[in-house]
Amino acid sequence: MYSPLMFGSAIVATSIAAALIALLILSGVTQRRRPRPALGELAAPLEQAVFLFDRDELVDATGAGHALLSAIPGQGSEWARLRGYLSQRLGGFESEMGALPRLGEVQMQDPRGELRLRAEWLGELSRLTVTDLTAEGQNVLVDALSQRAQEAELRELRETVASAPVLIWRSNATGAVVWANHAYLDCAAERLGHDPDEALTWPIPVLFEDPGTGDTTPRRLKFSSAGARAPRWFDAHSFPVGDEALHYALPADVAVQAESSLREFIQTLTKTFAHLPIGLAIFDRQRQLALFNPALVDLTDAGTEFLSARPTLYAFLDRLRERRVIPEPKDYSAWRQQILELEKAAERGAYEETWTLPSGQTYQVIGRPHPDGAVAFLIEDITAEVTLTRRFRSEIELGQAVVDTMEEAIAVFAASGELMLTNSAYDSLWGVEPGRTLGTVTVLDSVRRWQELALPNPAFGDIRDFVGAFDERAEWTADLALQSGEMIGCRVVPLSGGATLVGFCRTRVAKSPLRRLRRQPRDLRTEIPETLPL
Repeated sequence: MYSPLMFGSAIVATSIAAALIALLILSGVTQRRRPRPALGELAAPLEQAVFLFDRDELVDATGAGHALLSAIPGQGSEWARLRGYLSQRLGGFESEMGALPRLGEVQMQDPRGELRLRAEWLGELSRLTVTDLTAEGQNVLVDALSQRAQEAELRELRETVASAPVLIWRSNATGAVVWANHAYLDCAAERLGHDPDEALTWPIPVLFEDPGTGDTTPRRLKFSSAGARAPRWFDAHSFPVGDEALHYALPADVAVQAESSLREFIQTLTKTFAHLPIGLAIFDRQRQLALFNPALVDLTDAGTEFLSARPTLYAFLDRLRERRVIPEPKDYSAWRQQILELEKAAERGAYEETWTLPSGQTYQVIGRPHPDGAVAFLIEDITAEVTLTRRFRSEIELGQAVVDTMEEAIAVFAASGELMLTNSAYDSLWGVEPGRTLGTVTVLDSVRRWQELALPNPAFGDIRDFVGAFDERAEWTADLALQSGEMIGCRVVPLSGGATLVGFCRTRVAKSPLRRLRRQPRDLRTEIPETLPL
């Protein structure tokens, strides 16, 4: 049934199949044992950023080159942005590129060893090759999600800085601006007279000559442009960042205007106070002299230089003590305590004192509180007023002494009815305390007192009506009787200004208590008889 030929063919086919299977098995084992290639052998070489320029116009670029241009912020052409990017990182970039047509090829590397540039001159074209030295041979593989997250964060940061209303820029060790935000570039375009939408060429203009490099203290900077009516002001803050400095300039126009208005207001006050005869000294909340007028210099003899140095309140008062323009204290420690009390009283607005100086002058010192904790002192020379008051008081005392020597008891009433003057005889006659009734007792009170010590008499009512009368008045007299039976004469005399004098005099001859005589103007016709005896 089976021929030997068929049987042999089957054996041959089976052997061949077994051999093939064995070869496949051996091949698989060998493949597993063979070492895997390194990650660097599998990774494709990083593409370099290559640019081809015809002067300032980009002719062509690799994918990495376009990616780099897209990542460079700012406005302007591709060459302007790439030029700014490389100038920040490669020292001498401008000079080397200027010599490229003569040299034919230029190679540059940044000081940190992170970036290398190879520039070649190809006739009218220039080819620039930018290599990231930190990525070469490092087998850097970036996850797509991480890359997108970093790009999104970078985009947000750029948008934040670009839309900031403050000026932000970076400068290198030489003071050149290596980066700036849109607000800074707008100010630069304004100074140059360019359209804000027009791109600026490199290098970026320096708007402020000395913004500071390492000092974080704010500095007031002035910005002027040809088309602006008034300069603009900024408060600049600088922070060191490695070999560079980061600057922030905040608008300060409102603050400058407020300070200018305050200075003008102070000047106006100073000019106004300059004509005042009263010395003015205003101390701020730190108790330093903030404002004074020329009258203070004249009254205190403290000196303009001393006052201009803004002394403290204690130093000012010590100066007055040295100049003997303040009452000399007997105890210095008590003097310091008195100064402390003076300050507290002035804060409450309750300080008012008269200083009698060794020179004989008299000063009136008033302390008044001001807003924000300030204290103002007013010093006035009242020597003339005090002298006049003393002289007037002396004359009054002399006049009082004169009327006290009179035997007649007198009382003077004002037109309003108030008792203005009495003498010792009056006080003794009517039992009144000397001086305590002046200005507090009226004619009604006096009439009641008289009625208590005298017998009833219609003259008391007439005196009351006479004091308050406004018509023409004439002197008149009356007789009064006291409860003791003593008779006194009374005379009522009108004085100037509507005042009235009432005098009481003890009489030696008793008269009727109801008798009253009015002294009228003399009429000669009644005194000359109609017929004369022959």
